Amino acid sequence: MTDFRVQQAYSERAGEYTSALGAIDQMHALDRHRIGRWAKLISGRVLDAGCGPGHWADFLHRRGVDVSGIDLVAEFIDGARRRFPEVTFQVSSLRRIDVADGSLDGVLAWYSLIHVPPAELPVILSELSRALAPQGQLLIGFFEGDHAESFDHGITTAYYWSIEQITSLLLAAGFDVIDIETRQDSGSRPHAAISAIAR
Repeated sequence: MTDFRVQQAYSERAGEYTSALGAIDQMHALDRHRIGRWAKLISGRVLDAGCGPGHWADFLHRRGVDVSGIDLVAEFIDGARRRFPEVTFQVSSLRRIDVADGSLDGVLAWYSLIHVPPAELPVILSELSRALAPQGQLLIGFFEGDHAESFDHGITTAYYWSIEQITSLLLAAGFDVIDIETRQDSGSRPHAAISAIAR
């Protein structure tokens, strides 16, 4: 199962990953600006879905957002609880989020969908839609490229997604796309972010 494969791969390298990418000042300045700007649109509960080491959840918390984080990897969650004790974190799959229907006002899925096989992504997007209230905000970050092309990520297999395909899947899952941004940084894979709103 995909969840188990991803969980095992990140569990084995959680400390290494946190050291390399687990602090907000290690994140691109444009990403910090993008996520900070997005957070200003939201007045209720936000979920950092696939929070990893927890730094984005803490970033939002420090801006007054009512945020919690979930991740498959227990090592990430244990570390996030130690480093950011004012934020609630729990181990959970994005396939079954432990919240009531329509109870969230925002979901951040920042590079947390990159390991999801193409056939399984619609299920997860539908679950995010279920959890969000009407007009709830979704922001996703991912690697832009040929639709569903796999590549050898540093941890485990990941996928590129085209803007067109992600937009189509979001529409099918009950979202309307608000805006799209792309970026190509030297030495990095193409970046994309899509902001959407739940119907």
